[in-house]
Amino acid sequence: MPAKDIFHDAVRIGLEKEGWVITDDPLEIEIGGVEMYIDLGADQILAAEREENKIAVEIKSFVGSSNISQFHTAVGQCFNYQIALEAKEPERILYLAVPLGTYQSFFTLPFIQMVLQRSQLKIIVYDPVNEVIITWIN
Repeated sequence: MPAKDIFHDAVRIGLEKEGWVITDDPLEIEIGGVEMYIDLGADQILAAEREENKIAVEIKSFVGSSNISQFHTAVGQCFNYQIALEAKEPERILYLAVPLGTYQSFFTLPFIQMVLQRSQLKIIVYDPVNEVIITWIN
């Protein structure tokens, strides 16, 4: 079992505050002889539409010395997770959760924005102190 990110609980609490039910902690996917663990799996029932949304969330703290190195790792993980989800749980949408400070100082840089657009990576921006989700970026 992989180690949890230091902000794992803050993101989990933030999602629960928004009405998400955490179904998997972590979400385990086995495909082609490889086991992968995405930090969280969650469902949300939209009562007005009687529709269920399912997400998978990979949580990153970006507290190390190199944001670009951690970004490379996160994008690579999400690429692999997306392929696995498409095969095993195609109804589940993958998000990368990043802290507000890192989003403001790093994820808004032009090159990072180009990578996000090209990879079509979806982002959840969270506040680790107040344990809330700030915004969803599709």
